[in-house]
Amino acid sequence: MPFTAAQKIGDQLRRYVKGARSERELLSHLVGLDYSVMRSAGSGVNSISPDLIAFRAGKGYAFECKAWDSGSISIPIDKFESLQRWEGNTGMQTYLAWRMSGGAWYFIKLNEMNRAKVNYTVTSREAKRINRCLDIFKNEGTENKVYGVTNG
Repeated sequence: MPFTAAQKIGDQLRRYVKGARSERELLSHLVGLDYSVMRSAGSGVNSISPDLIAFRAGKGYAFECKAWDSGSISIPIDKFESLQRWEGNTGMQTYLAWRMSGGAWYFIKLNEMNRAKVNYTVTSREAKRINRCLDIFKNEGTENKVYGVTNG
């Protein structure tokens, strides 16, 4: 039986809410690691910037967040190329941040994704093999950290 327009809109809204909730969760984790974090306006809607940008001690990272309970995750080619331009223009390492079922986050560099006909993709098996988790951001940039700086 085909979906009605209302069912399609409801499904899209549920996916948006789940994605926004996951972005806020990652934002909270990064703030807890003492990063300054910004969530992009229009996150989940526009293709011109990543969902989150995190800074600490002069080092920045960009994250395109996905929360899918699936064996693989894909990004359309135009979005992927936009993220590559962002990474090239800013010099920030840009990651696909994938929250898998069970709550674990995996961070995939753009060059670790595989090109398919209409998208770039990575499997959950590959993400787990790479095994880049939230812990990698715990000590990044702390060697140059300065607290209590005042002018004058």
